[in-house]
Amino acid sequence: SPQRSQTAILYILILNLFLSCSVVLGQSPPPKFLTADVTTIRSPVDQDILIHFKSPPVGTCTTFSPTQKQYTGYIVLPPHKLAPIQQNYYVNTFFWFIEARTNASTAPLTVFINGGPGSSSMVGLFQEAGPCEVVEIAQGKFGTQLRQWGWDRSSNIIFVDQPNQVGFSFDKLTNGSLDLLDSTVVFPPSGVPAGQPDYTHLDGTFSSNNGNSSANTTEIAAHTMWHMLQGFLASFPQYNPALTRNNTQTGPVGINLFTESYGGKYGPLFAAHFENQNALRRSGKLPKNKTLEIRLASLGIMQGCLDDAIQGRFYPIFANNNTYGIKALSLADQQNAASSYLGASGCQQQIQSCRSAVASMDSDNEGDVASVNQLCKNAQDSCSRTVIAPYLTSGRSIYDITQKIPSPFPPSTYLEYLNTAEFQSAIGVAVNYTESNSAITNAFLQTGDQQRGDQISQLGYLLSLGVRVALIYGDRDYICNWLGGEAVSFAVAAQSPAYSPFYTAGYASIVINSTYVGGMVRQYGNLSFSRIYAAGHLVPAYQPETAFTVFSRVILGTDLSFGQPVDLSTYQTNGTANATYTSKAPESAKPTCWIRNINNTCTNEQRDKIAKGEGAIVNGVLYDKASDWQTPGSSVSVEAGYPGSMPPAMTAAPLRSSGPEDAATTTVDVPTGVYVATATPSTSQNGSPSRGMELDLDVLLWSFGMIMTTTYLW
Repeated sequence: SPQRSQTAILYILILNLFLSCSVVLGQSPPPKFLTADVTTIRSPVDQDILIHFKSPPVGTCTTFSPTQKQYTGYIVLPPHKLAPIQQNYYVNTFFWFIEARTNASTAPLTVFINGGPGSSSMVGLFQEAGPCEVVEIAQGKFGTQLRQWGWDRSSNIIFVDQPNQVGFSFDKLTNGSLDLLDSTVVFPPSGVPAGQPDYTHLDGTFSSNNGNSSANTTEIAAHTMWHMLQGFLASFPQYNPALTRNNTQTGPVGINLFTESYGGKYGPLFAAHFENQNALRRSGKLPKNKTLEIRLASLGIMQGCLDDAIQGRFYPIFANNNTYGIKALSLADQQNAASSYLGASGCQQQIQSCRSAVASMDSDNEGDVASVNQLCKNAQDSCSRTVIAPYLTSGRSIYDITQKIPSPFPPSTYLEYLNTAEFQSAIGVAVNYTESNSAITNAFLQTGDQQRGDQISQLGYLLSLGVRVALIYGDRDYICNWLGGEAVSFAVAAQSPAYSPFYTAGYASIVINSTYVGGMVRQYGNLSFSRIYAAGHLVPAYQPETAFTVFSRVILGTDLSFGQPVDLSTYQTNGTANATYTSKAPESAKPTCWIRNINNTCTNEQRDKIAKGEGAIVNGVLYDKASDWQTPGSSVSVEAGYPGSMPPAMTAAPLRSSGPEDAATTTVDVPTGVYVATATPSTSQNGSPSRGMELDLDVLLWSFGMIMTTTYLW
């Protein structure tokens, strides 16, 4: 049920209800998916690393031009590559690389990773920022059409499924059965339970789902990611921004790392680890002829859950006092949750106990000290149960406070497409696709990873190195809400006296096109905080043009308000002290029940109907009867491609990217380039998240009399 789904999200992701799996002692032989069209090479800088890759056929993911190159494949690390970290398993990390629409040889490189922990970055590719989106072509047939505001519009981009066993990544190929009714995988394959429809219980090939065969802390994931990028950048030097034109010398690799949600934990620590490795290279402790320097130009964190010691306090505040006027918690319930956070032995105090133990007994954050794990897990449980979970009684989505559960947005169409044999053959993968892996989620939960780490100081460190740090938050998300994100931005600024002007910088309009303001930004130097109007948890899905515009301005190093070239050493925004825009909440959308996403998209009644074999399933969606399915419009056959088939209108103007009904109107033009503003639209021209008008009503950020500190994970 919707309510059961949200409870499961919190209790599976936060309350550690699953048990860890046993250790894998052996490994399978080389995968059988390595067909003739898959190229296998060893990394030029590290012979231990294998790269399997291929170019997917045109139409697999429709791009602006058929000449845009794409590569899909695996970066393979052998057992013990992460030593001294314990790793007695193979790491097969899946990646999907797409060239920029224009000037790929000189375009920036962006690495995109989703959060979880345990969520696939195919979410980012197919639901958010990739060049294509999945559409229905006919009954039993899916394809892809161009996404107008795909981030390949201004950057080469690589989507990475990490840590190991997430999405298409795997340790060893294992046959099992996926039960769609409860989203569980069982090994070995089992028969269909009595009375259950065949189409709800599917045999397939998966990773082992052994939590001990993957990272269980962000620190370990960072080590794996560094090796993965070493393999990719060395093997595809033409996309390495540090290479000179004659390809004979290398310098620092100025890449852009964008992430979201639990990526608030990943991003800062990954970047800090990259810099630590750079320091080891400079000191001679890592051989320069066998490694590459990886340096960030920018780090973008969308809807990030970074630090519960800062963000946690804002859960009850946002639930009761948000810019949509929704009272998801009563004032009394808000105060109770606040007391649970601040009280003796409460959330805040337990976080402090966890971090003290980490500092004294597990400073490497490898999650191998049982007593430390337990303290951090206890803190995670306490914060989730007493501070975050009270919101669930509202029946509203944790990802969009304006919507009742279950919410149909963004659509789950891509889940069906990614599990077709045609698609999987096209990209050369070895396993069936699952959006999230609960075994990996649980592995992180068991170490209390959410409450570990020092992401705030790591961001301060990155700023000191000249890295641009962009915090980007949609204003409809509860689970990593923008009020907590704003508090994080102040905490980061406090890391250095050089960033004290950030406090006095005002909020400026983010001008997206000649008629629309997409949000507000506070920016000083390389640090920015953006509130994006009318966006839930997956910001680019809700506001594709706004997300793309902010992304492009970040990687180009311009001001985020207008996109103009500025001197970031002195630049700061001017405007109001608070982002005061308020708006009317849209109506809740009617649920669409996807059979591959039952827990998140189906009501109790719909789930029961599926379990009984009632209704009709067409293209993965439950209908009362098959005739209720509507044939796609004629434009789809012109705009959409599928593996091996180019869309007839591939060079024509693209369809507008899908978005919620109240999404901002987007600019219709050729799908390249980024808008540079020269003025703010007049009040009468301003776009509105819900077609309302701007009001002067301050958001109550300091209702407890002080700036708070807490986080959450997704």
